[in-house]
Order: sequence, then structure tokens, then C-alpha cells
Amino acid sequence: MEKKIVNSYEDFEKLVGQQIGVSDYVEITQDRINLFADATSDHQWIHVDVERAKAESPFKSTIVHGYLTLSMLPYLWNQIIEVNNLKMMINYGMEKMRFGQAVLSGQRIRLNASMQSLANLRGVAKAEIKFSIDIEGERKKALEGVAVFLYYFNN
Repeated sequence: MEKKIVNSYEDFEKLVGQQIGVSDYVEITQDRINLFADATSDHQWIHVDVERAKAESPFKSTIVHGYLTLSMLPYLWNQIIEVNNLKMMINYGMEKMRFGQAVLSGQRIRLNASMQSLANLRGVAKAEIKFSIDIEGERKKALEGVAVFLYYFNN
């Protein structure tokens, strides 16, 4: 799918109710999991102890931190859309976010996003993006929700 190009509020308006795109898959390696554990001081064994996870976890593998899965959203988002002519963009919030299925170390995830709604707040574009993080080869989603971004376009 071709990357969407947005240069103005009016370009965003054309996307309301539409699928914006689907990113490429990205593998979540044990190295990435370990780095995230170090960055967040979340060293729970289910994430970082490969041998214990093989023996004791119902998944028989380490699993990706849920918040690591969520933190991949900006990287994957930038694969499907390019928003130009901006002063700045702010992550405003998450709504209806649910973790559906654990991502195992070594699995690949991708973003599927559509424009749920758009509002003009005194010249600021408030975009509500319905998204899912899909796991390659799995029916159940790793994560679903609505990401809310504020885009400040140059006049």
C-alpha cells in the first residue's frame, strides 16, 4: 500500500472513515525486549528470562511487554503516513485500548490504521486513529484502540 501524504487539514478530511494503511511487519527480537526492560526497569521474568519462560510460562517463550508493543505505534505509523507542513504533532491520548493477545519474542507485528474522526480545534487538527497491532499468522490482535493525535499545521 502506498504511503498517504497529508499537507493540510483538508487532506486529513479526505481520510475520515477510510483505511489509512497497513505497515510492514517488524520483528520484535529478544534484544529489543531486553533493551525495553532496561529502559523501563521492568525486568519481569516472563519478558527477559528465556530459559525460565520455556520451562514455566504457558507461552513457552518470553513475551513482549505490552507497552513495548504500544510504543512501536509511532514507528509503524510513520510507515503508512507522511504529514507535512507541521509546526508540531502531539500524542494526545489513547482510548479504548485493549491488549488482545501476547506477542512472543521473535514474532512480527504490523499496524493497521484508519481515520475514525477529525475535528478542527481552533486551527489544530485532532485526529482519532482507530488502530490494531496485528501479529503475523495470528487471528487475534495484539492490541487495539484509538490513538488521538493533535496536528498543528503551518498557516
